[in-house]
Amino acid sequence: MREDLKKYYDVVVVGGGHNGLVAACYLAKAGKSVVVLEKNNYIGGATTSQKTFPEFEAYLSRYSYLVSLFPKEIVEELGLTINLLQREIASFTPYDSKSGLLISNCSEEVSKASVLDLGFGSSEWEGYQKILNMQTRFAELVWESFLEPLKSKIEWEKYFGDNGESALWQAMVEKPIGELIENHVKSDVLRGVLLTDARIGVETHAHDNSLLQNKTFLYHIVGNKTGEWRVPQGGMGALVKELFQKSLDLGVHFEVNAEVEKIEEQSVLVNDGLINCEHILLNGAPQLLQKLVPKPIQKQYDFLPSEIVAKDGTAFKINILLKRLPKLKADTSPEDAFAGTFHINQTYSQQERAYLESIEGEIPEIFSCEMYCHTLTDDSILSKDLNSKGYHTITVFGLDMPYTLFNIENNTSLKTTVWEKFLKGINAYLEEPFEGCIAVNSQNELCYECKSALDLENELGLPKGNIFHNDLSWFYAENETDIGQWGVETVFPRITICGAGARRGGAVSGIPGRNAAMKILGK
Repeated sequence: MREDLKKYYDVVVVGGGHNGLVAACYLAKAGKSVVVLEKNNYIGGATTSQKTFPEFEAYLSRYSYLVSLFPKEIVEELGLTINLLQREIASFTPYDSKSGLLISNCSEEVSKASVLDLGFGSSEWEGYQKILNMQTRFAELVWESFLEPLKSKIEWEKYFGDNGESALWQAMVEKPIGELIENHVKSDVLRGVLLTDARIGVETHAHDNSLLQNKTFLYHIVGNKTGEWRVPQGGMGALVKELFQKSLDLGVHFEVNAEVEKIEEQSVLVNDGLINCEHILLNGAPQLLQKLVPKPIQKQYDFLPSEIVAKDGTAFKINILLKRLPKLKADTSPEDAFAGTFHINQTYSQQERAYLESIEGEIPEIFSCEMYCHTLTDDSILSKDLNSKGYHTITVFGLDMPYTLFNIENNTSLKTTVWEKFLKGINAYLEEPFEGCIAVNSQNELCYECKSALDLENELGLPKGNIFHNDLSWFYAENETDIGQWGVETVFPRITICGAGARRGGAVSGIPGRNAAMKILGK
């Protein structure tokens, strides 16, 4: 450890991801002495930006990419300068060799014409608008509560009823989201676009009785009461840089290459040194508690590791550097198609097939995925030279690739298989081979990288590659003991969770970081 690292801090934050940085800022601002311990040699965790392809000045957000859930309240309360840029195009979904569904963030006329082209008449547009209006209304009712202590389900249901929204409550909270989608739109394509928000990163389907798909859907549509996903200017690394600088300004200490070996009630063992403290914030998966907290202390507090077993993550990430955008068969410009979320093999029926194949332990025949081009909205992550030459970055997020499919022996070969399936999927809609548009390094290697759920576990410590650490929680207290709590508490009085595995965690939000700070400060 550094010589200037003290032996006592009011708060030790274990893990330097964005949630830990948010918590550190709030606590230091309130006068607490805070140290952040990060096992890697960089700060940021999954929200880092890195020079992924060493020969090119391109800084990609390798693991996370868009922002919806980061509250304006956190930005204002901490005095952050973060620019979140609107994508002119929300999504593009090719559905035959010449046609594609184009949804605009700026022109209702463009979106309506494209929906009508699906061939299901005006009722399809009206049904789609009905769902969007329901999403907005739901977000208006629940969003502010994400920064407040948890209320009971009964209280929430009454609140919806008092506001004349009992039907909305039933559709979003009590019934499978598949019913809502099927009741309002008929097109396999448009149904699929809506369903993707319910399945990102999790093993579920439209009519799953567990309603995991509903919870996942809600996290994608409530952010800042609009649910719009925006591009962080400068990449995710810009958010981390801003939080890191704010932390330093407030007096937070940082230690990288600091592998925490043990957490006791008021001390942390790191790199063979002991730091005493009043509170410990774990900015990592809750599963780490069973590894880091000594067994005698676990038994003393009746800690049950079986209650926080991670579910399989299903995400598959691909990061690509293009030397030019490819030409499409459809009458849509590449700049429009790739600026929003470009859906491939994500119709309603295709997703159903892929899900069924994956739960049978097979790599799905088709690769359901979506991608977008950060640099069409924000070119600041590229050097001036690359910008002048027309280079672009592509981020691909795949579904239905569960952790259990991958192991040490097959990880490399299966990633190659999925990559080939991706190329087959995208090339069906292009005038030229996608691989011909990818940048090539001096070793004549294509500039792309694939990340399976196993890689996400090994590189980021995500249990079973689950990007949410656990299944996402509801926005309400799911048991009586959580009512009035912040959703960050553990059975250990002085150990608090501030990562994605907290209640209302998941995605790039900063919410569990702020809530953990509020818990410690007694707000």
